[in-house]
Amino acid sequence: MTTHEILLAAQAAKLPLALADTDTKNAALEAMAVALVENSDAILAANKQDLAAARGDVMLDRLALTPARLAAMAKGMREVAALPDPVGAVLRKIVRPNGLLIEKTSVPMGVIAIIYESRPNVTSDAVALALKAGSACVLRCGRDAWASCHAIVNALRCGLARAGLPESAVSLIED
Repeated sequence: MTTHEILLAAQAAKLPLALADTDTKNAALEAMAVALVENSDAILAANKQDLAAARGDVMLDRLALTPARLAAMAKGMREVAALPDPVGAVLRKIVRPNGLLIEKTSVPMGVIAIIYESRPNVTSDAVALALKAGSACVLRCGRDAWASCHAIVNALRCGLARAGLPESAVSLIED
């Protein structure tokens, strides 16, 4: 898909996410955590490709994934699910002298674009936070981690589908 097509798909996914209740978002985060573990072989194989291409690079530790790191990524998604839902939270409330109530309320941003370097574990962190906030997420990782991040995004999209949310709520820029 082109970047334009990815952005249009994310735009279409923002409304279902914005309207998703807390239980739906938490179920999606759990399903994505499960999908990370279920797809660990494919993710680790993709990571081996990235590591082989980056041989001699000083950032190999940042790039490397292990079963323990994948388990930590899934745990992180579950921890985000356990956080209070920020959507609808009243951030500030003012009652004017005439009795008029003014509230500043937290709402989803819609589509969040995130650019990050060669740390594939950031993929699940960014997605978890965006989803919990009711927003779609478009990611652009470092080229050194592209195969790993692509495999992670594929797993996360499986989890979204299982939870009944649009897969296009999570996308990785491909070009």
